[in-house]
This record gives sequence, C-alpha cells and structure tokens, in this order.
Amino acid sequence: MIYTHSVGRALQYFPQHAALLREGRAVSFLELDTRVRMIAAALRRRGFLSGERLAFLMPNGPEYIELIYACSLLGVIAVPINTRYASPEIDRLLEDARPRGLIRHSKFPAPTVRLEFELVVDVDPLDEVEGEPYAGEFYDPDAILVLLYTSGTTGAPKGAALTHANIFSNIHDLNYWLAYRENAVFLHASPMFHIADFPAMFAAPVFGAAQMTLERFDALEFCTSVQTHGVTHTVLVPSMINTLCQFQELVAFNLGSLDVLAYGGSPIAPAVVRDVRRVLPKVKLLQVYGLSEAGFLTGLTDAEHTEDRLQSCGRPCPGIDLRVADAAGKPMAVGELGNLVARGPGIMRGYWHDIEEELPGDESVIDETAEALRGGFFHTGDIGRQDKGGFFYIVDRAKEMIVSGGENVYTGEVEAAIYEIPQVKEAAVFGIPDEKWGELVAAAIVLRPGTNLSAEEVQQYCKTRIASYKLPRHIEFMTEELPKSGSGKILKRVLREKYWAGQSRQV
Repeated sequence: MIYTHSVGRALQYFPQHAALLREGRAVSFLELDTRVRMIAAALRRRGFLSGERLAFLMPNGPEYIELIYACSLLGVIAVPINTRYASPEIDRLLEDARPRGLIRHSKFPAPTVRLEFELVVDVDPLDEVEGEPYAGEFYDPDAILVLLYTSGTTGAPKGAALTHANIFSNIHDLNYWLAYRENAVFLHASPMFHIADFPAMFAAPVFGAAQMTLERFDALEFCTSVQTHGVTHTVLVPSMINTLCQFQELVAFNLGSLDVLAYGGSPIAPAVVRDVRRVLPKVKLLQVYGLSEAGFLTGLTDAEHTEDRLQSCGRPCPGIDLRVADAAGKPMAVGELGNLVARGPGIMRGYWHDIEEELPGDESVIDETAEALRGGFFHTGDIGRQDKGGFFYIVDRAKEMIVSGGENVYTGEVEAAIYEIPQVKEAAVFGIPDEKWGELVAAAIVLRPGTNLSAEEVQQYCKTRIASYKLPRHIEFMTEELPKSGSGKILKRVLREKYWAGQSRQV
C-alpha cells in the first residue's frame, strides 16, 4: 500500500526526477521502480510471501532503500537490525522476530541463529538478480510493514509492529513539517533502522525529492555531501548537531542549499541549539519528538525555537491526541506533571511477540501490548507537562531507560553485563547529562572486599557483551553499599541527584 502512495505517486508526477543519488549518478524514479521490482521478483522466487519477515543487517546505503521498498511492494515485513548491536543482541532479536531470511553486509558477523535464507551483500543487490521485474502490487493498509526494535522496560528488545497505514501517517506528519520544495534532496545521515529516519524513505518520493545516504555520520562527509549534491533536508540526532557545530572546517563549505535540519531522538541542550543558529543561521530547525511505537508525536517549528521554548518538544502533529495524564489516565491541568499518553493513526499495532504468539494462561504473564496501549492511549513512559500555548515539555522518564546519542539504552542490560565481572558486588546504571550525547551511561560500582578493578577493565569486559553505545562512560567506584529503599531496591534517584542538580531538564 505504502509503495503505491510513495514511489507510485512519484512515478505518476515525477517519473524522470532524480530518486536516488548513488555512485555519483542520479537514478530516476522510473529506473528505481524497475530496480525495486527486479529485487521483489528475486525475493518472490525465493518463496517470500506477504506476512513473512526479512531481516536486514546493513549500513546506510541506496541498496537499503531499494530492499525496503521491495519488501513493501510484496507485503513482506522488514526487520531492520541495529548495526551497533553485539552478536548476542543480534541473536536475541532474530529469535524474537523469527525472520525467514536475513540480508547481511559482509562487514557484520554471521548470526548463530539458523535461518532458511541468508544473502551476504557487499555492493549492488541487483548483482544477485536475474529475470523479469515483479509486476504486482500489495495493498493492505492494516498489514504490518516493519518491526522496529527498541530496548524495552524489561531489557529485552521489543519489536514495534508498524503497519503500512502507520508509516503513511508518519510520512504525512513528516512532510507537513519538512515542507519539501522543488528539486529537494534528502540526506540520510542518521541510522536508517531508527524511527527518526526510517519514514523519510517513504516521505521523500511523495513530493519527488531525491535521496542520498551516508554510511555513517561524519562532519566532513556531511558538509561535502551538502555542498556537492545540494542537500536541502536532513534529520540528525543532537550529538551529530553538536559535532557539526564544533567542526572547524565547516566555514570552508557552502551549505547554502540546506533548508531544513530536523532533529530528535534525545534531549538537546539549549547551548547546542544556539550554536547551530550561529553556524547555520539560514537553516530552518525542526525538533520532532517520537518513539518507535508511535512515530512522530510533536514538532517544534523553526519560528517556535524561541529562547523560552528551547526546552519544549513542540505541539502535537496533525491527527495526534497527546495528553498529560495521571496514573489512572485522568487528564492533568495545564502546567502539572504527568504521564505523556497519545493516540492517533501512527500508533503501532502492537509488540511483535504479543501479535505472533498467544500468551500462556498464567495470570502473572503481562501482555506488554495491552499494558502499553491501555485505555486506548499509548503510554510513552515519559513524564511531561503542557503550557497554556499547547506546547509540551518532557521533564523526566518514568522508567529507567537512557537515551544517548539518539539510541535507547536499558540500564538492566548494562547492569547484567557488569555483574558478570567477578570483582563486582553491586552495580547501578543510570544516565547523566552530557551536552554532546544528551545523556551518558554512568555506573556506580561497589567491589567485593580485597579486589581491584579499573574503569577501563569494566569497559573492556562490557564491550564483549553489549553494543558500544551502551558502555558506561562514567564509572564511580563507591566504598559503601549503594543507597536502598526499605524494600531493598537500589535508589538510582539518589545516585543521579548530584549530576542533574541545576539541570532544567531531567532527562
């Protein structure tokens, strides 16, 4: 369905416009459609049918876009994998999603999970394709398009099942804010497996915008791409913006084509917003707030980036009902803190493990989808408030997940890795403020009597267990036991206090 309303629309109105910029040349929408249909035909010959899953472990690239399009054309469910995952994390995701196949770049390790089909791709996926293009189309708005995995409150990754209609709603919201103009060029500099970037693959063709990719963000490559290819739109996470602002060679580039810089995925310090205003004064800023389970919920437009609103995440996207509620779901008054809950056409169908499998009859088993969508609203897990102008502010996180550089880090996962170190008696992981990354992963550790351990040794050990972005960057060794509640639960709030003192935003 979404391919028809995205690339299909571009074929109708902009057939000869550049769709992808790859390997120094422009691929038109007509050529792109042929390439996508060739890939779809190859997948069909492999036996892939609608509703089956196909996982991707690949860096950003034009072939990523083509493969995702091919899945959408067939009704195959795409399962993008975070390329920064360690091997055990990849295996756990594959065990949950149970895809029929995996398309993997050779730079990433092969999983230990057995799959029916695995294709290792280094370059153009069409190198593996022969035969006639696929001539059909898939049109079911309620069918699942993608499983976007995010670290959940249990520490295990949960696959948010987003339908064709969900993503269509997201691209409508994105295009509402981005305001594409003629001959626009969108640069994928953020990870394409992330909700901040994934919908942009389908949003750009709606208005005939070209797309290009960076394998990973690099300030020099970013500036070179903008100058060389006339990039007009992009989405970055705050840590990338901070890096860009500190890039000393930026003044040597002509970045005049850049029209809109959207950002989200983690908190941003007001000082960084001021910096980007200074180095890119003509660029329009757009802050978006969203989650894997819900897509985009709010936007703070360029005109709304006033000094008194730099802490705001903006106002709701069209069609989104966002509220501040108490624990019972009752709306809170203006200015009062409460749980942010939302409903709208972009909210996920559910978590994959709840959709795919019937839960046991044990009453102790929690249906995580029902819990997240209770009362007809999606519960974001964020605590916030709303002002008289309808602007929302996120001030804390209801649960202990850390957002560092746009990536979600569940503290229990990091703690589990630390506790495997023999010298460790107690450990608690929490987020501390950082201008570049939004938050840094911090750990407080109590050692067993008579043992020694360095911060470097902790990091080296954890590196073999978890992704690099989850590693504790600040480690404090404590001589006394960690503070605890009456029930024996470690009080992370107490550990965080000295780091967050004086911060206007507590997340």
